[in-house]
Amino acid sequence: MRTLVIATAFAFLGCSNRGNDSTSSNLPPPPQRAPTGGATLAPPPVIKAPELSENDFVESDHNRDPFRPFSTTDKPGAKTTANQREIKLRQVGIDELRLIAIVLAGDGGRAMFVDPRGKGHILRRGEYLGRPDVVRVGNSGPEYQLNWRIDRIRDGDVVLIREDPAQPGVLPATRVIPLRPEGEQTIPLD
Repeated sequence: MRTLVIATAFAFLGCSNRGNDSTSSNLPPPPQRAPTGGATLAPPPVIKAPELSENDFVESDHNRDPFRPFSTTDKPGAKTTANQREIKLRQVGIDELRLIAIVLAGDGGRAMFVDPRGKGHILRRGEYLGRPDVVRVGNSGPEYQLNWRIDRIRDGDVVLIREDPAQPGVLPATRVIPLRPEGEQTIPLD
């Protein structure tokens, strides 16, 4: 009986030690003390920031704007920003168009232009038209497109404007296309 009690006590102590082994390994290591005897620790090294100039922030082939989408820089030579608005008669210059008809209505009216091939196109107020003008910001800046927009359709002409979003303080360019250019005679309808 005595051996049974001793064996049970050793078994009980063995089981309880296993639980203590797992918790004792989770304890943090004891803190290390500074050496004694007058020894001092060296201060941490000082890291200097690089000196930057204004030229470090100018966008070039070697320094890309991190906020500009990468898809515009992966094509060599493609620096012109594509226009995201719908433009009518994109391949035709404004000087090549001829205004042949105006219909005034409550919704701002419509104007009919004829392109150099003789095809007619009906346009409304607010629509963009014509070949875009490409403008560059500075000498090496990005390029963007400016388009003419129909601002007003009046009784005898159409007023076009071209705004530059990069220069909001500058008045927009204005162009008036008359229905009957000077020197053109009207043919009376009988």
